[in-house]
Amino acid sequence: MPGEMPEPLRGQGWPAKFGRGAEELEALLLLRCLLGILPRDLFSLAWREGSAERCVAAIERGKAGSEGDRAFLRSADPAAIRAEVSACGARFVAPGDPDYWPAFLRLADPPAGIFVRGAPLDVGDVCVAVIGSRRPSALGREVATDIAMGLVRAGAVVVSGGAIGIDAAAHRGALEGAGRTIAVLGSGIDVAYPATNRDLIQRIPVTGTILSEYAPGVPAEPYRFPARNRLIAALSRGVVVVEGAGRSGTRITAECATDLGLEVFAVPGPVTSPLAETPLALIRDGARMVRGADDLLEDLDLAPMASARAAPVGLPLDEQAAFDALQVAMLPDAVARLARMPVPETVGALIRLELRGLVRGVGGRYERTFGGGPLGEA
Repeated sequence: MPGEMPEPLRGQGWPAKFGRGAEELEALLLLRCLLGILPRDLFSLAWREGSAERCVAAIERGKAGSEGDRAFLRSADPAAIRAEVSACGARFVAPGDPDYWPAFLRLADPPAGIFVRGAPLDVGDVCVAVIGSRRPSALGREVATDIAMGLVRAGAVVVSGGAIGIDAAAHRGALEGAGRTIAVLGSGIDVAYPATNRDLIQRIPVTGTILSEYAPGVPAEPYRFPARNRLIAALSRGVVVVEGAGRSGTRITAECATDLGLEVFAVPGPVTSPLAETPLALIRDGARMVRGADDLLEDLDLAPMASARAAPVGLPLDEQAAFDALQVAMLPDAVARLARMPVPETVGALIRLELRGLVRGVGGRYERTFGGGPLGEA
């Protein structure tokens, strides 16, 4: 009998026929739109009832969920929900579908389904999370960007939470390195939060992926982010922490990673800095200390790959000379010496290359965004 089914065991996945078939998939989509039942409770309910349709019926009878859930189910139209999902360029992915990341099933509260925008998830990818403070230092942003660029240059995929601060720096670093990144949202699949990251969120699915447990229109709420953090950890081979105060969601993600048996890496900071509290505490508890991309790649046994892209042909002569001279991160006068150009002309060429997206300025130095060798200084 459905009511006599045992409580689920962690890692065993969903019931065999859960969400499989047209009617089950419609019921699963309705379940994923409910906001009054926690993932862990829905997982238990699924194993007691045996199917998504029976879960919906149990919630309608008041056996689970909230009054808000029951009000939603009375008027919900699966076809209209599917149209809304499609309208924002997303798709709904059920357990067992190719886009459903297998490691989600290792969670005690796996998602019943996810909404995805952009490139499909590929289990062959090496995904590494780069996370940290929403209010980082300038150095923290730079470190996160460089680590993300190093990861994508080694063929890895950068995972983060789409938030301001370290998350945004990691996503941008992956994009500037001509690589792929995955943003896991704590809001509806179509809700860019915060609004200041809207342009960044729109860029990610062009080459990467955005995913969320939440249907279109669901607002960001503080309690949704800890739930999001477990998905960031489950997607990743390892989690890198770049700055974080003592009480932060960053620590939650690191704890989720440890719980899943994943490697946790931390970038150290000054012992007097509040932003160093979480990284230093993690290192004390056994996380691997990394000083930058080189340490991380070595620990992950990854090697930088030769870039498949080169500078576009047809650059003006001064820009081509500056680009060719820029083999490592360099000050403009060093570029000018190698390019045999006056400094003002070199600065102008570098600025135009930056506008083209071929180089970027970091701390007064310039470096290639792709097509260059290992980062260094001159």
